[in-house]
Amino acid sequence: MTTPYLTALSRIAIATVSILSVASCAPVADDVNAATEQKDAANVSAQPSAAAPKNIIMVIADGMGPAYVSAYRYFMDNPDTEAVETTVFDGILVGTVRTYPHQQSGVVTDSAASATAMSTGVKSYNGAVGMGVDKQPLETVLHRAHKLGLKTGLAVTSHIVHATPASYMVANEARGNYAQIADSFYDDRINGEHLADIMLGAGWGHFIREDRNLVELFQADGYQYIDSYDQLSSIDPSVPVLGLFGDGSLPWALDDIDPTRLHTLTKAIVPYLAADTQDSGYFLLLEASQIDWAGHGNDIASAMAEMHDLAKTMEYLVDYVEAHPDTLVILTADHSTGGLTIGAVSDYRWDASYIQNFKKSVPTIAANMLTETDKGQYVSDMFGFALNQQEIDSLDVINADMNPRAVQAILKDIINTRTNTGWTTSGHTAVDVDMFAFGPSAQVFAGNQNNTDIAEKIFTLLDQAHKK
Repeated sequence: MTTPYLTALSRIAIATVSILSVASCAPVADDVNAATEQKDAANVSAQPSAAAPKNIIMVIADGMGPAYVSAYRYFMDNPDTEAVETTVFDGILVGTVRTYPHQQSGVVTDSAASATAMSTGVKSYNGAVGMGVDKQPLETVLHRAHKLGLKTGLAVTSHIVHATPASYMVANEARGNYAQIADSFYDDRINGEHLADIMLGAGWGHFIREDRNLVELFQADGYQYIDSYDQLSSIDPSVPVLGLFGDGSLPWALDDIDPTRLHTLTKAIVPYLAADTQDSGYFLLLEASQIDWAGHGNDIASAMAEMHDLAKTMEYLVDYVEAHPDTLVILTADHSTGGLTIGAVSDYRWDASYIQNFKKSVPTIAANMLTETDKGQYVSDMFGFALNQQEIDSLDVINADMNPRAVQAILKDIINTRTNTGWTTSGHTAVDVDMFAFGPSAQVFAGNQNNTDIAEKIFTLLDQAHKK
């Protein structure tokens, strides 16, 4: 079945993306890595200047290993048809990405080291934000864009000083230094100017503190501050914007008043950045932050809800690039989380129907059920299917004194058993992740590449299109 998004992609020359101009695989020896990186840079430089994009949108799906993309296809499949329908992701896949960090952290990366690699082109240790193993600050692609006169922005579903957005904005030796990172968001300047024109996400507690109210400082510098989604329609493109819509994060997609809130933020931030840019263009970072958190929690229901938010975002961007063919969109993951398997315990089965009618997230259901007289009925109502007697009996051990995670684990065990979903870890894995791209120069991201190559290619494209 052909979707309208694949049809749109064909009209923005998606065929050029399938040209594997980058080697499909490469050894990991340092000398060969160096040669590969030089070759990748040469491939970018070889593209005519006319092909360099005016605007670049970098999308990071935190924790989205390849299994998440496949699971989403089955999650969205129409059971009344013989074929398994494709999704927006299938039409924009161009390659894969190696995710390992600097050797001092082994081969399994965290989000900070991976984002630092993708934003600066330098491998670093796990926990590093925008700096190398020597703990010296590095220039990021967002910094380069700002220096070249582009407008810059970010929109994420975590708090905006979390590892990924922080690694594009500032430098800090430890990702958990949130107050310091938030201070740097305000204090760090390029040519006397703040780093980003617009920042959307969560983070009240990091920006509104007893020792320092960064929101008031940004407002004093001319920023418009908003703290609810309905204010997005009234942002003024002529002034910078700080939008914080939650404390530690936005709610889970299953709990939010807007279940596709990244899509909503994207529909607001892209026109904002595109307004009045003339020849300057913009660089935008988007992050589907909570795919990772669902993976850490081994929560397939929340994972698919977060994937759906990302899919709606990508569908919007496909349509946007069709109308604005000077815009390059890149999507990848920083790593895979949870070791998700679609099928488990030697049973050749995966059934997404049990997670297609969830009313709330597992953490919210677990908290609310404690006050319910009939826990089995409440959980059945929230899950969208009737629990069997064995499942109802498993809820009998739950009481208000239990650790919330233990309560959640009982509920997730029901879901993982029903769907036959497997998980190998509550942490990250070292598998390669998918690379997606469309728009001008998308073909240079084809094939297998290092995560550092992504930054190097973006640096080259920015210089090619905007350096005077």
